[in-house]
Amino acid sequence: MSDLYRIFLNIGSNIQPERNLPQAIDLLRRYGQVQAVSTAWESHAIGMNGPNFLNACVLLETSILPDKFKEQVIVPVETDLRRVRNENKNAPRTIDIDIVMTDGTPANLHLWDHAFVIVPMAELIPEFVHPVTREKLSRTAKSIRSQVWIIERPEILKYSS
Repeated sequence: MSDLYRIFLNIGSNIQPERNLPQAIDLLRRYGQVQAVSTAWESHAIGMNGPNFLNACVLLETSILPDKFKEQVIVPVETDLRRVRNENKNAPRTIDIDIVMTDGTPANLHLWDHAFVIVPMAELIPEFVHPVTREKLSRTAKSIRSQVWIIERPEILKYSS
């Protein structure tokens, strides 16, 4: 029996996000067991004038090695959803998937600065201590929600994990 890894992902879209977020979650099921899905949250695009983003966090339990996860899971899912990468890293996208945490170890600390990560992660693991602020995620999420525009969109991801 292979080891199972608990990987928290942030998924986001600002091109047909109402369609692409649920499809991304369905595609992730090919690679492991979806253990939890946050509510979808709408926020302004960062670094560009463009459509608002919808973001959510997903907990995936998988046997795929963490160092192979991007290549074996993220790239194929983004490709299936027609993600186009170009020189503008802030361009609109059908889907963007980032690893937020693997087996309790935060990844990409810059992601932990953003409401679109903190708020949905706080739904899934409210007692987790934020790697930068050293506060419980529930407290950090409450604070950041009072500072930036982010709204809950519960109608987007209606099915259970």
